[in-house]
Amino acid sequence: MKIRFSSHQNQTLIFKSLPSEKTVPTLVNCCAPKYDLQGQSVAVIGMGKSGIAATKLALARGASVIAIDQNENLSLLKEDFLSENQSRLKTILGYFDTKLLKDADMVVVSPGVPLENYGLSFLLQSGRRVLSELDFAAEILPRSIKMLAVTGTNGKSTVATFTGQILNHLGIKVFVGGNLGTPLSEFAIRCLTHSSVKPVFQGVAVVEVSSYQLEVPNKHFCPSVAAVLNLTPDHLQRHKTMKNYAITKCRLLSHMTNSKLGILPFGNKFLNGATEELVNEFNLAWIGAFPGVTVDMEEKVASFQVPAIGVVSELKLGALKVIGTHNYYNAAVAALSVLGLDLGIDTEAISSTIEKLRVPPHRMQLVHKDSYGVTWIDDSKATNVEATYTGLLGLKEQQSVILLGGLAKVSETQESSGFEQLVEPLKYHRCVITFGFSGPLIQKTLSDNGLTIPCLEAANLEDAVNLARSVARYGDAVVLSPGCASFDEFRNFEHRGKVFQELVFSLE
Repeated sequence: MKIRFSSHQNQTLIFKSLPSEKTVPTLVNCCAPKYDLQGQSVAVIGMGKSGIAATKLALARGASVIAIDQNENLSLLKEDFLSENQSRLKTILGYFDTKLLKDADMVVVSPGVPLENYGLSFLLQSGRRVLSELDFAAEILPRSIKMLAVTGTNGKSTVATFTGQILNHLGIKVFVGGNLGTPLSEFAIRCLTHSSVKPVFQGVAVVEVSSYQLEVPNKHFCPSVAAVLNLTPDHLQRHKTMKNYAITKCRLLSHMTNSKLGILPFGNKFLNGATEELVNEFNLAWIGAFPGVTVDMEEKVASFQVPAIGVVSELKLGALKVIGTHNYYNAAVAALSVLGLDLGIDTEAISSTIEKLRVPPHRMQLVHKDSYGVTWIDDSKATNVEATYTGLLGLKEQQSVILLGGLAKVSETQESSGFEQLVEPLKYHRCVITFGFSGPLIQKTLSDNGLTIPCLEAANLEDAVNLARSVARYGDAVVLSPGCASFDEFRNFEHRGKVFQELVFSLE
């Protein structure tokens, strides 16, 4: 069946069933010729990884490009970057006249640039052609590619990675990227620069999508399967309210039709409200209810019931060799996403891949088991309290020393830091060590809310690691799951995780 969103009361959504029909994808090489932008000007704002990839793509499509970034000290276009296209490339760092944007035929916005900057909201509302980097890339991708998109506050990198690994192990050509790793524009360039006679890629693109990448409403990015894993308070300094945050996330579903599959968490009132605004029809699967997927944590079995796409089956997850029980759901959603692609893959085939799944770096990553019998785990990607909470729930059977700290994400509209919700899952563990700028705040919040295990304070991550080594006992784990942003000490969560791993090995 297809799902039509109808009015609801008391946060309960009512759905109407419509007859389903299968559509056969048409295999064509590309949605646009190689030089479809020849003679046009494209302004790309924000020269991070995505912006540079979009600049390369615009040049490959034949456009004249203005590359813009407010950072005057940005080391841009170094080495031989785009040397053959220098005549069509102009770089502006620091202040610039926003009239340049009005004169451009197209404006491509990097995810790090809010729409409040540079009059972008006005340009968008006035009907000018403003695209996200994601949509700019999707515009020219071959239609032979099936798109699978994953978003959510937490877990999207792991689900995207698991999905890519399942497909790869089953012999399906797959690209995994977007917000994770390689920008979609880089992949689009690869597709564009190969022969138009023989398609470069007839497989699946698994794309991790952040809310920042969805701020500009998409027109071309239309996945065959889209999963919104969860929604908890995060990035509210940019989105302002949970309602806005939910609406932005659900843009991932805005152009899905016919036999396409949308996957949503059951019972999230903000996402329910946002999806009610969608006018398109697609098959719906819930995470945690039917139609959809549930997981029996004791038996380690995922049950799939989505009759609309012909999926009614079970998948044993006992062979999964990753840390944290929450990863059983991550693996189950990845499996359902693969089933939803309609590639002829069934759960029996997927079951052969489960033991081969590995988490991406800094997501409950097993770093080292030292000579003292202590296991060190890097969960630096836990940059908000909810991510840490989920990780802790998966560690009930593993006595641990938990490292919390960094720069807490507390907005002016929040009444508390949120760390009080960790008091319950922390009771199963050895102790807590707080560190960094928000260490004192975290310690006070936990103590004021009845923490029953010891809570020690360290000045920084290095001191926290040394302190953890002194209090951990044989058989314990030391888990870096900060619940905070990293910017008080580090460039990003990856940098924090890398330093943590270096400190761990330096102890031996």
